[in-house]
This record gives sequence, C-alpha cells and structure tokens, in this order.
Amino acid sequence: MKAQNIKVAIFVGLSLMFIMFSFYFYQTFYNPNVLIRKYEGELYIPKDATMKNVVDSMKKYNYLEDVVSFMFVSKILGYQEKIKPGRYILKKGKEDKGISNLDAVRFLRSGAQTPVQVTFNNIRLKKDLAPKICRWVMAEEAEFNRLINDTDFVASLGFDTTTITTMFLPNTYEMYWTTDAEALIKRMKREYDKFWNEERLAKAQKLNMTPVEVSVLASIVQSETKKLDEKPIVAGLYLNRIDKGMTLDSDPTVVFAIGDFSKRRVLKVDLQYDSPYNTYMYKGLPPGPITLPDVTSIDAVLNHENHNYIYMCAKEDFSGYHRFATNYRQHINNAKRYQRELNRRKVFR
Repeated sequence: MKAQNIKVAIFVGLSLMFIMFSFYFYQTFYNPNVLIRKYEGELYIPKDATMKNVVDSMKKYNYLEDVVSFMFVSKILGYQEKIKPGRYILKKGKEDKGISNLDAVRFLRSGAQTPVQVTFNNIRLKKDLAPKICRWVMAEEAEFNRLINDTDFVASLGFDTTTITTMFLPNTYEMYWTTDAEALIKRMKREYDKFWNEERLAKAQKLNMTPVEVSVLASIVQSETKKLDEKPIVAGLYLNRIDKGMTLDSDPTVVFAIGDFSKRRVLKVDLQYDSPYNTYMYKGLPPGPITLPDVTSIDAVLNHENHNYIYMCAKEDFSGYHRFATNYRQHINNAKRYQRELNRRKVFR
C-alpha cells in the first residue's frame, strides 16, 4: 500500500511538473512579449550582428518585456546562428497585445526586411552627394567617395570622374537598408538607364547632344531659375546661344567656378576668373554639372521652348523670374533696371 502511494505521488508530481512546464512553454512561445508602443516599430540589425546586438537594439526601444524568454525561443528556433541583417518593421499585434516570441523570431529569421525611402536633392558639389545619399542605407561614405572617384569604375558605368554626378537623378527610391556603396551606385545606374528611355534619347540626339551634355545644360538652367514654367524658356535661350556659337555667359557658372556660393552679385572682375566652368571666358558647356539637375530641368532642355531670345536678366522685383531679350540693347536696359534695384537694396557682392 505504501509503495502504491509513492507511485501515485510520483505520478502526480510528474504530471504537475509536465503541466507547469507545458504552461511555461506555451507562455514562452505564444504569449505577447514583443510590445510595440506605437502602431509599428523599427528594428535595425547590422551586418555581422550577434544575438546580443539584436537584444540590445530591442531593449533600447523597450520592445522586450522578458529578455530570457525571447532568447530561449531564439535558441530553440536556431535564430541565434542565422541572424539576418536589415530594417524590420514590427507591428503592434492583435488587439494591441503585442507580438509573441514565436512570431517575432520567425519574422526576423525570415529576413523579410522592409525597404527604406532613399531621398536626395539640392546637391551642388560632388562631395555633398555621399552625406545626402548614404545616410539612408549602410553604404559607407568613404567607400562611396572612393568609387565615384575611381577612374576605371566610373568608366565602366559610362562616365568620368567629373560627369559621374549626372548619373544621380534627384528623387525618392526604395532600397534595402543593407545596400552597400557599390550596390547603391549600380542601382542609380539602373535608374539612370531607365530614365533615359528611347524617347528622351531621341530628343537628345535631335539636339545633337549626349545625355550627359543635356544634364550639364540642365544644371545651368536649374541654377538660373527655380520657376518650372520658366525653365523651358531658359533652356531654349542657351540652346540658341550654342547654335549661334556664342559663349553661354551664365552667372551661376562663374559663381561655381569661384566657389563662393554666398555671392549675390557677379561683378566684372569675377568674369575674369580663369576656369573651364566660366562660360563667359570659354565657349560651350562646362566640363561637368554645376548642380545635380532634377528631372524637370532635364526635361526642360529636351522639351525647350522655341524662341529667339539670347539674353536674360533677373527681374528687378526679385520674384525669381527673368526678363528676356532678343538683342543686346534691350538686354542692357533690362540689366540696368536690375542693377539699380541691387544698388537701392545695397547688394554689392
């Protein structure tokens, strides 16, 4: 009888242990443990990350209620040995109760990262490109700059180290956060090739210009005016000057050559600054763009307005618009109006 009681006690004890273990096991795997305070939360896992890095990132944003249970499930599912880098978006879960360890680990183990929006614009100098574009992904600025200054590498893309910036079309692109410098540049080349479709290439050919030359001219147009409705007029003006064999006489190219972008007034002495970018001194287009032209500026060149203007001068009302002229005398009169207003406002440099 005593032996029977002992057996019963052991059975009951083991049953209780099994029930307790099963309950703990269920809670560990299925109860909400990854808690997202807002609608969704970001989690960035870098390359070569360890489990400690993952947990530290989750703890940083207070995503984990219980670290031990998350580590346990990660170990059971083999995630600790198969950590995949990327940007992951964690949702709040059903009824705002959070995500279970099982769902969270399965999601991270799948590598189903969410793309980031890579946006860049308003870039004037080549050196300004890396900080603007690399900050969205894992591309290292030093490596990015090395590549766009590597003669052989940029030649393989169809550019030189001066014109390579025309390949980067300001816009918003979807990419994975894990994109490195070389992959980023090659992605931009694919976008460039997609942009320069048969229709645009035909229009450039009609102008007897390459896509790079169109972009260089577009950079001047963009530097001259921010007004969308005026860009095709300005583009037509410069194309007229090119056709007539005239120098472009663009003030923004002189400012770019000098490198003083705070300059509000270009003086006669500035026009003597010797640089291939000084279009008062040298005929034709400068060696490269003076800013990163956007799509509207490039299309303004390709779809320029046909007219007889060969001169332009900023309007004296500082509206951002210009007065256009077909002859030098008319241009001088327009210029005098603007110069008088500059003097009145005491803008001397």
